[in-house]
Amino acid sequence: MTRLDLRDLPAPEPLLQALAAADALQPGQTVEVLTPVLPAPLLEALALRGLHWRAEPCSDGGTCVAILCPNG
Repeated sequence: MTRLDLRDLPAPEPLLQALAAADALQPGQTVEVLTPVLPAPLLEALALRGLHWRAEPCSDGGTCVAILCPNG
């Protein structure tokens, strides 16, 4: 699984990079992105793309979002 730490980037870079990583996923693949806050616009965009996600607080600050491209 790929992990991208986007917490130190200025807006809108975390959103743009997370979406680029999500769009590159193949069925069954997962990418994990670390963002400075709960990324509501990202979560909405992922849902519109048919991708699954799980968000939880990171132990060292920010939010960890796991993005999964479902199989077929």
